[in-house]
Amino acid sequence: MKGRKDNKKNKCKKQMDKVKVQTTQNVEINYEIASLGDRVVAALIDYGVLIAYMLTISVIVYFLNQLDIQGDWLLILLMMLCLVIIFYDLLCETLMEGQSIGKKIMKIKVIKLDGTQPSFGSYFMRWMLRIVDVVLFSPAVAMLVILINGKGQRLGDIAANTTVVKLTERIKFSETLFEEVDRQHTLTYHEVSQLNDRDIEIIKEVLQTTEKLGQAQAQKLQERTKQVLEQKMSIKVTQPAREFLETIVKDYNAYKGRLA
Repeated sequence: MKGRKDNKKNKCKKQMDKVKVQTTQNVEINYEIASLGDRVVAALIDYGVLIAYMLTISVIVYFLNQLDIQGDWLLILLMMLCLVIIFYDLLCETLMEGQSIGKKIMKIKVIKLDGTQPSFGSYFMRWMLRIVDVVLFSPAVAMLVILINGKGQRLGDIAANTTVVKLTERIKFSETLFEEVDRQHTLTYHEVSQLNDRDIEIIKEVLQTTEKLGQAQAQKLQERTKQVLEQKMSIKVTQPAREFLETIVKDYNAYKGRLA
């Protein structure tokens, strides 16, 4: 009985570590939620970066004073340098597509739960509410909200409909968006011209995700993705779902290669 209870707890824990994101193509993809530990370490790295930045500013100010350099332009420059500290998270996530230096090192990223690309407004909302759930309250409160929420969200994430996920490592060249395809490859589906890079990215995510699922779940997700693509490409095929998705990826790469 104890063993069964432990198994149930482990299953619940695994489910809590995942979040389902429905893409704009109505395909559900499971992402691994970034652990609290990953987020804390990423934050500490970012604090370290800011401390190093502030020390650099201090050294610059010291040498400028030693050289007796003054003027309004110097004050404006220092104010601008200080603004970087205030807007660090907002600037990083906006310019680095949902990552700060710490997040990039820890391989975690901010994403939208509705499958769309986070906008500046989303990042701004997260940054604004950081003042509430991290600065005004204790960081421990933000951690508690993340743990209780179940989707890896603090208050800023809840308001912006975002969360922070662990990025899947893509080491092999074949796992990147574009694959090396034989230049003599004959297109099976010329309709791939109606697709875009985001569509192929989702197909790759589906193929990678289904490798970790049971056969029934994998087939269901692949069939759903196939139906969405058939509708978008205005075609109907009898090819098995996984084989069809792999063919689409190859055709798209060959198609893009010929346009280059």
